[in-house]
Amino acid sequence: MNSTPNKSGLSAPTLAQSNKTGINVTCAAHLLIDVAPYPTMDAGDLIELFWDNCYVASRVLTANDVGQPVQLRVPESFVANGTSRIHYRVMQVGLGPAISASRNVQIKLDCPGGQPSALCGDENQCLAPVSIPEAIRRQGVNSSQVKRGVPLTIEPYLNMAVDDEITLRWGDVRIDLPRLKSTDVGQPIQVWIPPAIILEAGEDLRLEVTYCILDRVGNNSRWAPARTLKIGCANPYLKVPPKKVLKAAESRKQ
Repeated sequence: MNSTPNKSGLSAPTLAQSNKTGINVTCAAHLLIDVAPYPTMDAGDLIELFWDNCYVASRVLTANDVGQPVQLRVPESFVANGTSRIHYRVMQVGLGPAISASRNVQIKLDCPGGQPSALCGDENQCLAPVSIPEAIRRQGVNSSQVKRGVPLTIEPYLNMAVDDEITLRWGDVRIDLPRLKSTDVGQPIQVWIPPAIILEAGEDLRLEVTYCILDRVGNNSRWAPARTLKIGCANPYLKVPPKKVLKAAESRKQ
């Protein structure tokens, strides 16, 4: 998001939402633009907001508005994918109109993996589950595989883009993968789960492996359908049934 200077001295408007880098599908439905206080601000001023040079909103200031940021709402019908330019105009009694500096804003309404259905809760059925070698899927992860680590693949997904951030969940352990580069887009993402992560998550007869994606403007894919794995025991001593371990400990004490 960048701005263009202007001789009027009025600063460019800004996005009111917390994610200042761009507009996502969530904030597009209730998009607010901030106009900062300006030196000659006074009650009765008329502020008009323009979106790609089209008038979208206005507000007449009251005494309570003076010295405070002013928020103007952009109708959702104006918000579309791409780059838009916003500026405002201030009309004051006895003075000519003053035009602010303009600002370019990035808009991305396409969620990674497609727009999740509200009926699916926290899961996005448009995303493929992680791909894991067939032998590991059938037999689970044994102690020797724990020592080597486990490979898996995240398949290309709809609306895959540069700067997407993928979070992989291995059981209760989360792994943040590097942001996608241009060379990654459209390609499978190869991931290696190291022994330390497998050991941290621990044994599980039905360990869930899934992932979600956050794009550069904050669109969230929700979680992909989980892949279930059996994780074998990495520590041979833990394979001994608890009663036998107790008896062996008592024998050593004697």
